[in-house]
Amino acid sequence: MSRIDESRPFHPVRIALLTVSDTRTPGTDRSGDTLAERIAGAGHVLAARAILPDERGQIAGQLRHWIEDPDIDVVISTGGTGLTGRDVTVEAHRDVYEKEIEAFGTIFALVSYETIGTSAVQSRATGGVANGTYLFALPGSPGACRDAWDRILKLQLDSRHMPCNFVEIMPRLGEGRPG
Repeated sequence: MSRIDESRPFHPVRIALLTVSDTRTPGTDRSGDTLAERIAGAGHVLAARAILPDERGQIAGQLRHWIEDPDIDVVISTGGTGLTGRDVTVEAHRDVYEKEIEAFGTIFALVSYETIGTSAVQSRATGGVANGTYLFALPGSPGACRDAWDRILKLQLDSRHMPCNFVEIMPRLGEGRPG
């Protein structure tokens, strides 16, 4: 079963946080604040933070900028994962992914189902890898961000998590890439 092995060292990761919204500002970004607090509380580093409108090209451009930054290990976005016409975050993420982490969306749906029941079907949360960097797209509600962080990301981004975690394979994410 899943557990934290306290005998193993903790390795903080550097996380960039992107809020996707046509209306949120730094003063009204409750989902971003929720994630920023949890990132710091878990002992990780908030390496960058931005808010962008629901524009696929701008979102993908910011993701590409951050995956080129050697001081960023993980990118988490919040917002734009729904079903409406303006919800383009998932498409922007997939424009950047080299590999998709299909099980992330599945596990997020299971976690969400426990909280919001069948409404979980409306989320298109996703995860992937590009240029040796993890990318995760979460819904824009503080509750969904809490669920994703507390039940999935906090554990998988903890180098002490057993039987395995995302951190321990970070050095190998770029294997086989040209250049």
